[in-house]
Amino acid sequence: MIDSSLAASHPFSLAGRTALVTGGGRGLGLQIAKALALAGAFVLVNGRNAQALDRAVAEIEASGGRAAPLPFDVTDETAAIAAMGKATEKHDGLDILVNNAGMRDRRPLLEFDTQSARRLIEVNLLAPFALCREAARLMVPRRWGRIVNLTSIAGPIAQAGDPAYTAAKGGLASLTRALAAELGPHGVTVNAIAPGFFATEANADVVADKS
Repeated sequence: MIDSSLAASHPFSLAGRTALVTGGGRGLGLQIAKALALAGAFVLVNGRNAQALDRAVAEIEASGGRAAPLPFDVTDETAAIAAMGKATEKHDGLDILVNNAGMRDRRPLLEFDTQSARRLIEVNLLAPFALCREAARLMVPRRWGRIVNLTSIAGPIAQAGDPAYTAAKGGLASLTRALAAELGPHGVTVNAIAPGFFATEANADVVADKS
């Protein structure tokens, strides 16, 4: 169980803050949402599967945290803006955005059609771009905000057979640097976390490969 008094007194306390975690219904996103709740934040858990979001919220609340589901597709800009607007009106703004939602598609260059590459870049780069912009609209006037983008070691450390994902995550890392320079003077920090391989659904084929 989360000790609320401990969370409030912790040097990294997020008590009184509202956080949005995209792709928070499972995997790394769910663990990030739990960690933010443990630190005292109210967490808006995003995803497309309403049942998965309800289960995630139940897990967080069972541990003493506070959370609510916020279903929308991150690639639907209109729906994302509307959902963020309603949620932040209800919870008095947005303090933390974690862009975790992503898509995986490992294929060699000669097997990659342009439409598939476009879709992967839309999910992994353009959707975070739009969400960062909308979060900044809320954070800059208050001169406080935290944006964290989940990139990947695939950005700086490329491997064969993974060109589109590598390009998208490399672009997200560059976007993070650009926004850190632009938004930092306004009290909004922008950072990236570049995970390696975790045993999540997206990496199931890698985990199963014993070679």
